[in-house]
Amino acid sequence: MTIKLNQHDKQQCISKLQDYFDKELDVELGQFDADFLLDFIAKELGAAFYNQGIYDAQALLQSKIDTLNDGFSELEKPIR
Repeated sequence: MTIKLNQHDKQQCISKLQDYFDKELDVELGQFDADFLLDFIAKELGAAFYNQGIYDAQALLQSKIDTLNDGFSELEKPIR
């Protein structure tokens, strides 16, 4: 699986990489090099970030399901 970004998001990521390299490493990263680095990060590391997003979504959904189940329990009528 390859992570594909739309052009706007990709350009924002490239700009952030260039800013980071400039400010933190004092290295000027050109457009081509930043694009190449972003593609490498997406290809080699993207799955880890994608998977974490899946896990976070599952946890959020489970939390919402638990809340719904609690609400249903409150609606139950006692059997005499």
